Amino acid sequence: MKKKILVTGGAGFIGSHVIRQFVNKYPDYHIFNLDKLTYAGNLENLKDIEDKENYTFVKGDINDDAFILDLFKKEQFDGVIHLAAESHVDRSIANPTEFVVTNVLGTVNLLNAAKHIWKDNYEGKRFYHVSTDEVYGSLGETGYFTEETRYDPHSPYSASKASSDHFVRAYHDTFNMPMVISNCSNNYGSYQFPEKLLPLFINNIRNKKPLPVYGKGENVRDWLWVVDHARAIDVIYHQGKQGETYNIGGHNEWKNIDLIKLLCKVMDKKLEREPGESEKLITYVKDRAGHDLRYAIDASKLSEELGWEPSVQFEEGLEITVDWYLNNGKWLDNVTSGAYQQYYEDQYEKR
Repeated sequence: MKKKILVTGGAGFIGSHVIRQFVNKYPDYHIFNLDKLTYAGNLENLKDIEDKENYTFVKGDINDDAFILDLFKKEQFDGVIHLAAESHVDRSIANPTEFVVTNVLGTVNLLNAAKHIWKDNYEGKRFYHVSTDEVYGSLGETGYFTEETRYDPHSPYSASKASSDHFVRAYHDTFNMPMVISNCSNNYGSYQFPEKLLPLFINNIRNKKPLPVYGKGENVRDWLWVVDHARAIDVIYHQGKQGETYNIGGHNEWKNIDLIKLLCKVMDKKLEREPGESEKLITYVKDRAGHDLRYAIDASKLSEELGWEPSVQFEEGLEITVDWYLNNGKWLDNVTSGAYQQYYEDQYEKR
């Protein structure tokens, strides 16, 4: 029998890259993609693999505990890679409760279902929880987050992810749940919903709209190419030590304003505009509440124990990313218009 792995949130940005990595690399696995298809879930992200024999899409909500348990009973999953989450900080400030329900209770529903079906027979089983570096809080101008850094979340989003991390560890310690956790830095790349900085600004430059920069743009982030993140998840799922946490970073620290100015230069070149034309679109706006100054990941544990390293530096990854969005303007237009919901209906509900 094929090994069955459930990927939650697989129609989202990171999830779709993880699905693609596993479906293409492991034909002897059957990959199930569970996604609610909220605004950020888009089945067009997976058109290239949707007809593969070892791939199945399931529309569903991790907050529906009865549905989740029935799905586990029916499919008897060997593993879970849990990515489904509300993930945009600004949205968490506007509606914290939604983040608690999905990110905390949804995670517990999955843990309960896995615990019930596996019934302490954990041979060959694994629950992999994908988290964020934001649970660690904020750094000053020096230092790095390690797996031993104390949790210090500052937004409703990061607080909800920190809570879900704690629940996964608690199930390991209390019920011997076989688990691993990874905490990653900011991801960028293809298929990212344009509420996040890079796709939003690429789309705005493309349409000559303002580029809203929080505060003075002094906040620093470590940037990880999403394809490298999917590779890291693959390695950790298969080789990570039971009960361990692994930080995943891109070794690419950038001040927001420096990154944005670099993006403007790349876009001017790609769109054959006058140098400096896109930079004129930069507009400084009131800073985000609780905006952490700096995130930086020490990924040496992942490198030394499991041999993973990022494959691209930011400048190269940015070129690849910009090219993808400019070559996929229709995708951008669809996700910003909601037309991708029609794709779901045509592809699945009308079959």
